[in-house]
Amino acid sequence: MNPLKNDTLIRALLRQPTPYTPVWVMRQAGRYLPEYNATRARAGSFLALCKTPAFAVEVTLQPLARFALDAAIVFSDILTIPDAMGLGLAFAEGEGPYFERPLRDERDIRKLRAPVPGEDLRYVLDTVRQARQALDGKVPLIGFCGSPYTLACYMIEGRGSTDFPAVKAMLRDRPELLHHILDVNCRAAIAYLNGQIEAGAQVIMIFDTWGGMLGAAEYRDFSLAYAKRVVQGLKREHQGARVPSIVFAKGAGHSLESIAASGCDAVGVDWTVDLRAARGRVGARVALQGNLDPDVLLAGPDAVRAGVAAVLAAFGSGSGHVFNLGHGISRHTPVDSMSALVDAVHEASRAYH
Repeated sequence: MNPLKNDTLIRALLRQPTPYTPVWVMRQAGRYLPEYNATRARAGSFLALCKTPAFAVEVTLQPLARFALDAAIVFSDILTIPDAMGLGLAFAEGEGPYFERPLRDERDIRKLRAPVPGEDLRYVLDTVRQARQALDGKVPLIGFCGSPYTLACYMIEGRGSTDFPAVKAMLRDRPELLHHILDVNCRAAIAYLNGQIEAGAQVIMIFDTWGGMLGAAEYRDFSLAYAKRVVQGLKREHQGARVPSIVFAKGAGHSLESIAASGCDAVGVDWTVDLRAARGRVGARVALQGNLDPDVLLAGPDAVRAGVAAVLAAFGSGSGHVFNLGHGISRHTPVDSMSALVDAVHEASRAYH
């Protein structure tokens, strides 16, 4: 594998000096790009796109051909782990993912087993390996998975939800069953992420999309405790290079200090968090990633540039900031807005370094 030509992201995550603030965007390879939609049409379905490394590598690289991004993120889905557990992942057009066999029966929960990455999830590892080779050291490759709690939400509820009533009922009525699912998910995530590192991922990100819907105490017990175990189980180095980790817990601004103490190198924050205050709370311990409201990109280039300036000013001078959105980019984002975002970050951030 060739050495990195642009290691700005790695250095920012490790809070080392950088000439500018690096930028990448969650879901940067996605439906706002016409070339992504063309590749998805050729693949035939979203699952076929994910499970065919040639297609997945193609869309991983597409945003880098358009924008001067400082990282690529492997194209996959957070639900690959429960799919490999046999829950029957499917996608309904316009409705998102669902599982044909959600976890409601105690016997099914007790039979749950962590998949073997090199066998059950080999297509993801092949995608990582091929994407890393295709990047040829241009920028780092980010690998990822869903947090144990976020995976459990989909596995129990069967689909996305605004309040996850089945999950909340299990948490209160049968917490030992939920802890069993979380323990299996935790062991699965560690093996899966370490497999991605061995295949070539140079940064690891844990997406805790639904942990923030819990109260602070429940969040620490049912979400953060398991995300922390995942972080502590990760390989910290591979082939002599540090592999930084990022934990992003949407809606969990109440627990920034606890997330920062998990052992991760960076904490992702959503757009509801004051970045200046967040840096004051945890900035001496970890890097921060974020946190422009994704909807700003719907308003046009001038609004994007103003939003970028506000986020950069909120973080202030010095190292340890990775620019990102506070959640994934909207499918309705104009391509010109994304271009304006990347250019504005690179130009305006130099004054802070």
